[in-house]
Amino acid sequence: MNRETLTREIIEAGRFLYGRGWSPATSSNYSARLSADQALLTVSGKHKGQLGEDDVLATDLDGISLEPGKKPSAETLLHTQLYRWKPGIGAVLHTHSVNATVLSRLTLADSLVFADYELQKAFSGVSTHESQVLVPIFDNDQDIARLAAKVQPWLDAHPDCVGYLIRGHGLYTWGPRMSDALRQVEAFEFLFECELKVRALHKP
Repeated sequence: MNRETLTREIIEAGRFLYGRGWSPATSSNYSARLSADQALLTVSGKHKGQLGEDDVLATDLDGISLEPGKKPSAETLLHTQLYRWKPGIGAVLHTHSVNATVLSRLTLADSLVFADYELQKAFSGVSTHESQVLVPIFDNDQDIARLAAKVQPWLDAHPDCVGYLIRGHGLYTWGPRMSDALRQVEAFEFLFECELKVRALHKP
């Protein structure tokens, strides 16, 4: 897929995710695989509901900008490590929804488990509600290289992982195409909201 098409997909994803309240203001970052060794990412500090064609930049898989004068997101390494991890990943979305943020703070364990929800089938590789979707939660860290170093062993040990949370921060999920990554964001947000409501109803 060419750069122009991928740029348009990133812009449209930003408008959709901002419109749903999952990427407020300048939060979040999105990317698409540009080639085997390059990615196209949103430029740092841009409002995700108002992205333009100049608000993306190409980086290598070390997260280094290939376009002088454009600053990549501080979290670029969390995107590029996913492209290194699996050649089949074509898009990565990082969002900052209220539900993801609150649920990650309420959950004291280092992971969430979703089970018996029909919508689990929206995730790649999941074909029945009679399964478990394990979502790791990593503590937030401003040192992104250090955070990426904590994420990588989990990915290596769980090749079927479909997303993860950063505590008090947000969601990372991905797919072969932008449409797949967007589908998974929607599925996660539905499950996060369900889980929060179940916990509220069961509160003593």
